[in-house]
Amino acid sequence: MRSRFLAALAATLALVLTTTPAATATAQDDLLDRLKAIPGLTVLSETQPSGYRFFVLSYTQPADHRNPAKGVFQQRLTLLHRSQEAPVVLATGGYGLPVSPAASRTEPTRLLDGNQVSVEHRFFRSSRPSPADWDDLTIWQEATDEHRIVQALKTVYQGRWIQTGASKGGMTSVYHRRFYPDDVDGVVAYVAPNDPVNPADHAYDRFFDRVGTASCRAALEDVQREALRRRERMVALLEADAARDGYTFAATLGSADRSFEMTVLDTAWAFWQYLGVARCPSVPPVTATDEELYAWIDDVASFGFYTDQGLDYYTPYYYQAATQLGWPDLAFRHLRGLTRHRGLYQPSSVLPAELRARHDPRPMLDVDRWVRTRSERMLFVYGEYDPWSAERFTPSPRDSYLYVAPGANHGAAIALLAEADREAATATLLRWAEVSPARRRLPEAEPLPDDPMLPARRAG
Repeated sequence: MRSRFLAALAATLALVLTTTPAATATAQDDLLDRLKAIPGLTVLSETQPSGYRFFVLSYTQPADHRNPAKGVFQQRLTLLHRSQEAPVVLATGGYGLPVSPAASRTEPTRLLDGNQVSVEHRFFRSSRPSPADWDDLTIWQEATDEHRIVQALKTVYQGRWIQTGASKGGMTSVYHRRFYPDDVDGVVAYVAPNDPVNPADHAYDRFFDRVGTASCRAALEDVQREALRRRERMVALLEADAARDGYTFAATLGSADRSFEMTVLDTAWAFWQYLGVARCPSVPPVTATDEELYAWIDDVASFGFYTDQGLDYYTPYYYQAATQLGWPDLAFRHLRGLTRHRGLYQPSSVLPAELRARHDPRPMLDVDRWVRTRSERMLFVYGEYDPWSAERFTPSPRDSYLYVAPGANHGAAIALLAEADREAATATLLRWAEVSPARRRLPEAEPLPDDPMLPARRAG
C-alpha cells in the first residue's frame, strides 16, 4: 500500500512539474472546441473526475439510415476522456444509459487505461425517434448509428479503438463488427448469447440439466412445481402486492395469473444468472409456507418485473428478441401438467399487442456464419454458471478467442478467468490496442466505479 501511495505521489508531482496551468487549459479548450466542431454533436455537460474529463453528449442520427427523409433523433452518448493519444473503448450496453450518467469504466478501459465512449441503444430512454417506427429498430440500424459515431470521433481520436459490451451489449458489439469490421481494431464481448436457430435447439435445456449440483437443481425444480401447485393462493399474494404498489398487467401479459406463471418459469434462470451454487442452501423446502415461498421467488426473480410497469423500459429489447435476436425456448418438462398458458415463455407474450411481430431468423444466421468464418480479432468471455452462456458464439481462427470463467455467472470477466487464460486474454487486448504493459498507469491511482453494464435479468 505504501509503495503504491509513493508511486502515485511521484506521478502527481511529475505532472505538476511538467504541465503548466496555461498548457492544461489550452489542451482542455482544444478538446472542447474539437468536439463542438463535429457536425451533429452537442456537448450537454462536462465534469472532471480525477484524471479524466467526462462529457454527456448527443448526436443527431437519421431515424432510418436508408431513408433520411423520415427524420432524425438525438442519440445520447458519453465520453470519458483521458488523453487524445490513448486508445478508445467503444462501450455498447445494448440498453439505455442512466438518466443521469456518471463516469465509470468497463474492464477493457481499465486494462488499457484508455478513453471510453458509451452509447445508448436506439429506442431506449430518450434515444427514440418521435414518432417511432418500430421497423427501424434492427441490428443494422443500430450498428450504423455506432458507425457514424465512431467516424465522427475519429477526427479527435485517431489511435486504436476497441469495442466492448456485456450480455445484450456484447451482442450489439458483435453486430457492429459484422456490418462495419473496419471501425474498431478488436472486440471484447462478455456473456453474449448467440441464438442462430430459434427455437430448434436445446442448448438451454442441456444447460439446466447439468448446471451446479443435482441436489440444487432438484430443489429449484421442486420450488417451481410447488409454486404452481399453490397457484390460487400465490396469485392472490401477487394481486395484493400489485394493488399496494400500483402494478398492472393489462397492457402486456394480460393478467396476474399469466404474470405469476412467467415469473415462476423464470426462477431457475434468474437463480443461475445472478446467484449460483453459494445460494443453493437458501432454496426453500416444499414444506415452506405460502408467504415464505412467495418471498423467496420474489427475491430471486421479482414478481414486480412481469408487470406493465416493470416491462416498460425493456420493450425495445423484447421487440428485438421477437423480431431478430431470438430467445431461449425451454421445454420445462418438469412442469408438465402444472402450467396453464401455452407458448407463454417468449418475448411476444410481454409486448403490447401492436408490437407483436413475426420472427426473422436470417439476421442471426448471417451473423453466426460470419463470426465463425470471417471475423477477426474477437474475444469472447463466458461464465460457467450463466444460462446466457449456454449458447455461445464460435470465434473464427483469425486471431479470435473464447474463454470461460470457472464458477462465474452473468458477471463473468477477464479478471475471473483462470490465471493462464487471464494473462493470455489481457495480452491479446493490449496487443490489439498497441498498449505496452509497462506504459500503463496503475489502476489503483484512479479509483472510478465499475461500469454497470450488466443488463436486467433475462434480457441478455
